[in-house]
Amino acid sequence: MRAVLWLAAVAVAFAAADTYVVVLALPDMMAGVGLSIEELQRAAPLISGFLLGYVAVLPLIGRLADLLGHLPVLVGGLVVFAFGSFLTALSWDLAAMVVGRFFQGLGGGALVPATLALVAALYPAERRGVPLGLVSAVQELGSVLGPLIGAAVLAVADWRAIFALNLVVGLVLAVAIRRLGRSDAARDRPRRPDLIALLLLLVAGAAFVLLAIEPTALVQDLTWGALYVPGAGSTRWLTPLGLVTIIATLGFLVKCGLRPGVRRVLGRIADEVDLLGALLLSFALAGVILAFATADPEVAVFSEQGTWYLVAGGLALLGFVFHLRRAHDPIVPRGAFARTPAWGSVLISFFVGAALVAALIDVPLFARTTIYGDSQLKAALVLLEFLVALPVGAVAGGFLTRRLPAGVIAGGGMLLAAVAFVFMARWDADALRSLSATVVLVAGGLGFGLALAPVNAAILATTEQSMHGLTTSFTVVARMVGMLVGISALTTIGLRSYYAAQADLPSLSSVCTGGGMCEDYQDLLIGAAIAQEHTVFAGAAVCAGIAALLSVVLLWGAPTRALSPSATVTAL
Repeated sequence: MRAVLWLAAVAVAFAAADTYVVVLALPDMMAGVGLSIEELQRAAPLISGFLLGYVAVLPLIGRLADLLGHLPVLVGGLVVFAFGSFLTALSWDLAAMVVGRFFQGLGGGALVPATLALVAALYPAERRGVPLGLVSAVQELGSVLGPLIGAAVLAVADWRAIFALNLVVGLVLAVAIRRLGRSDAARDRPRRPDLIALLLLLVAGAAFVLLAIEPTALVQDLTWGALYVPGAGSTRWLTPLGLVTIIATLGFLVKCGLRPGVRRVLGRIADEVDLLGALLLSFALAGVILAFATADPEVAVFSEQGTWYLVAGGLALLGFVFHLRRAHDPIVPRGAFARTPAWGSVLISFFVGAALVAALIDVPLFARTTIYGDSQLKAALVLLEFLVALPVGAVAGGFLTRRLPAGVIAGGGMLLAAVAFVFMARWDADALRSLSATVVLVAGGLGFGLALAPVNAAILATTEQSMHGLTTSFTVVARMVGMLVGISALTTIGLRSYYAAQADLPSLSSVCTGGGMCEDYQDLLIGAAIAQEHTVFAGAAVCAGIAALLSVVLLWGAPTRALSPSATVTAL
């Protein structure tokens, strides 16, 4: 079973890498569906669609992991991730690509709480620190490998090859985890394949591929070309080939749903899962995600439509709270987060995410503004100094959790991150050329890494094992929401600082009196941009400092060590 755990950790790392690969490949993906780089705002659903799948239904998936077991959720998550990659790779327009990205997020998000809960099932509370640290390290390693994988693939193929790779790796990991996770008796038991379901799946897949790639020989053929003529409108889905894809897919789903084992599982979900509560909670999270993910930081923290998203999310949250008071077995059981370290871990994760996103986004921006203005790749590689230190810190935090209080480790780590941001807020235009900048970036990465395992260990140690999938899903949700809110709020504040600095600049005509003087004006503009980054780093330092303080206060007493301090004194 521990081999399954490490395969699950690899799957988590691969899903994390995909996030960074997509950021690198986004311009090519936009071009693939007919969008220019000037239409970046129209491509926002590629990010928000992924986040919706990743975050909005995560509590429901966590609850399913507790109910059905971690292995089915891991396998199912990988299959859904592979399916989303398949859709994205063959997308012919923005809508199809957004749907594919949604399923990628849905599948990738399912892997994290299931893997963390699997650690809790395999290890007692006092021995979870190291495996949690290793899982966190492998996950963060994905953020290091992501840009490298993306650059390697894009060097020899186009962006669709990235998602084809996702498809293959996702299916291979799903088969391996399913095989290793089955008992010997189940492994030896003969299984009869459902030939009709398999045939329907093959028909749906083949029709979708032909629909997506539109082979010239078929499209221009007088007979076969009729398959690509829509019966109404202009959408491909209303062509004969599109209708075959839809009908075969629905037939496959119905055929699978009629199997006795599937019917039992669906019946159990309907009987034991609070679907209404899960729906209300998903709407509440979706409102927050869309409000901040669709924002234009140059205007406000969230967009004009974002106000309505927040209103809708707030109403859904009120309905959810009211539902919790009346439901017999709510999606979030009463008392699930009753202990302070449990809800404290969720709150800390929010501020960790808000601080972390500043490094992920603004360190490359600072590099591009100052010394790598002609190379986006070199600017992005500066961030690797930070990212490489993250998994190292995660492993160290896991080891330390066995001997020191979780709050001390997490608080110390976030304090180190806060100090690193303070130094970043003092960087000048040549700072990245010096060794001291590397020290600051490595220290910041180590600090964030140190906090990961203790926070996860604290929530696992202070919640019931039957709810570990659900409770750990909330730490993931809080971290992702913190990243969304953080980047929107900090960028808005930073841009206001930039505009204020720019307003104080002299006019271009007064400075550019000679040929060389215009370079001086360019330096003044760079100084204004640096002021913006300084503001963002200072805000991140505040968020990291809040996370450090909350860690020390709220994680106190979490039983994450082999021996408590009093037990140690008694043993002496």
